Amino acid sequence: MRITDIKPYPVWIGSRNQLIVKVETDEGIYGLGESGLSGRELAVIGALKHFREFLIGQDPMQRGRIWQELYRSQYFEGGRVLLAAQSAIDIALYDIAGKALGVPVYQLLGGKQRDTIPCFATASGGTGEQMLASIELLWEHDWRVVRTMPLSPRDLGPNVFDPRASIGYTAEWLTKARERFGSELTLGIDYHHRLSIAETASFCQRMPQGTLDFIEEPIRDETPEAYAALRQMTTIPFAVGEEFASKWQFMPYIERHLTDFARVDICNVGGFTEAMKVAGWAEAHYIDLMPHNPLGPICTAATIHLAAAVPNFAWLEVRVTQSENLYYGQSGVSDVEALFPTQPMLDGTVFPVPDTPGLGIDFDEQRAQEHTWRFWEAPHWRRSDGSVTNW
Repeated sequence: MRITDIKPYPVWIGSRNQLIVKVETDEGIYGLGESGLSGRELAVIGALKHFREFLIGQDPMQRGRIWQELYRSQYFEGGRVLLAAQSAIDIALYDIAGKALGVPVYQLLGGKQRDTIPCFATASGGTGEQMLASIELLWEHDWRVVRTMPLSPRDLGPNVFDPRASIGYTAEWLTKARERFGSELTLGIDYHHRLSIAETASFCQRMPQGTLDFIEEPIRDETPEAYAALRQMTTIPFAVGEEFASKWQFMPYIERHLTDFARVDICNVGGFTEAMKVAGWAEAHYIDLMPHNPLGPICTAATIHLAAAVPNFAWLEVRVTQSENLYYGQSGVSDVEALFPTQPMLDGTVFPVPDTPGLGIDFDEQRAQEHTWRFWEAPHWRRSDGSVTNW
């Protein structure tokens, strides 16, 4: 069996693009992958075109060797763009291998360790009252692990975020959420690297101990020493790693225990080949995976297989719940069911682990060709004083 083509399909679904990658072979078996670099799909497509030139004619079953060739056979190796392309290809190659051997992908990773994949949901709303109402809705549908987002006491205007205005108000309402829903609720917050060390410490210290079970990405991750300093200021567990594009980026966070949950993104870190190495490394340090999953059905399907195969797993992020649906966005219109006629479906608050060969997902290539890519740029946020801040 030989690779005959690599086809990228950027398709707009819900509120953003999804970059689907199809790897074809001369035996008619194909694999599907997805890139995780939202908002930079054209850059990833350019990388895929480079990779395609030397991958055509290669044996798709040689996944590990192909991973090394994609990463090492260039002077400027690595980086988020190249690894996003490499991730999609690697996922597709595992899909091909599973289909060729007639087994689910998790069988290629050591077999199934669990029958269902527990998930966490995200509460919506920008005010305290809206957040509590969203958690209430999720609670009524049996969600017991809920992540929240930063709140603001007032409307500061479009694309304006003021950390100091947010932290006291958000801490106050998270305390109310813990009081209202009690100890059965696992409660976290994603600050999306919008704070400084001092701001994060101030935020954490404003709540009674035990209010939060995790805080996700409170500060940027380029400097591990910053998380080491922050670790001395709070006991709240950290969830870090969704932006990491290799095991090497995870290295200081695992070795120095600067994260308590590894937010590995299989569509950015290097596919199954690299994600399994991160998982094993994290297991040796008693760190559970809490995968990043804000993309499409292929990312979800791939992460389900990863989660099924590893022993050290906490919860999978899911963004299609009673509180939100990224596949539909604000328009309420989506073609996701038609584009992916077979895709993972939640059973309550868990995903059943499939037993079909490969990833267990299908994609309507003809319909995808009718879609047009849309330019989408992540919000460019600023503070009240006009200076640039993180989204």
